[in-house]
Amino acid sequence: MRPARAASALRFSQERIVLGIAAALFVVFAFTLPGFVGVDNLLPLLRNVSVLGILGIAMAIVVIGRGIDLSLVASMVIAVAWAMSLAQPGQSATVPLLTGLALILAVGIINGILVAYVEIPALFATLGMGAVVYGLGMFSLLNQEIIPLPSHWDTVQQMGTGALLGIPMPVLVFAMVAVLAALFFHYARAGRYIRAIGDNPLAARLTGLPVRPIICLQYVLTAVVGYLAGIVTAATVATMNTRVANSSLVYDVILVVVLGGIGLAGGKGGVRNVIVGTLLIGILINGMTIMNLQYTLQNVIKSLILLTAIIVDSVLNPRDEQTAQQGDI
Repeated sequence: MRPARAASALRFSQERIVLGIAAALFVVFAFTLPGFVGVDNLLPLLRNVSVLGILGIAMAIVVIGRGIDLSLVASMVIAVAWAMSLAQPGQSATVPLLTGLALILAVGIINGILVAYVEIPALFATLGMGAVVYGLGMFSLLNQEIIPLPSHWDTVQQMGTGALLGIPMPVLVFAMVAVLAALFFHYARAGRYIRAIGDNPLAARLTGLPVRPIICLQYVLTAVVGYLAGIVTAATVATMNTRVANSSLVYDVILVVVLGGIGLAGGKGGVRNVIVGTLLIGILINGMTIMNLQYTLQNVIKSLILLTAIIVDSVLNPRDEQTAQQGDI
């Protein structure tokens, strides 16, 4: 029990350190960057942080299960862009959005099959899947890179630009997803199975858990939550730019997850870690944008932070012969 308690204390300290850094950055930026605490900056910051947080929860589901999904952003972008391109004048958003959902469900199922049954390491399976989805999407499903949000999709628009009691809708959507994810991991049998499989796949298999179907499920859930993040993104900016699939967004999402304290070794961490990591990275990105730092330099800074977070994670959550199994990252 003592080693477990010590490890738990270390993880909590990482979470608190990251939260403290986020608070310190906010204070520093508030005093040094003109307009940082203005409404014109804080509202877009909240909306952007919310989208990043939703994607972080999507990634956390699969990382806790000892996987990773590098196709998350590409499949999100193509599915949402395709759904928007299918809209007809005066047509409800229901059918196009369900069509996009069907596409992203197929991507999640294929990812799960490749990892669980074909036993391709998740890193390579999802990296290849992301390239395939983006390539086929741009070749056969879309005829332009920037797809506008249909003007008559009022309900969808409200998900990005609306507010309830002064709280932006993207923040409320993030809160809803966070609550549902927390309940899923704490109370749902499948959520507990995902955590158990991430902690030790061999032990989970020996105890009779349906390891392969649960692995498929976690990739499907990741895809669905990612799709929701894509809808919120499109509603916020009134377009879906397919170039986002080739941006560093997927690495920002991984950074949020790892920096918040969710171990890449699997089986550890939760929604609270995602929220903490999201706050820090959202504030950092916003501050660097106000400082007008070059995009390349921003990527260098984020990459260094990600590398540091991975090193810290490998120290706090080392893998051994029992935990290093085929099919993980």
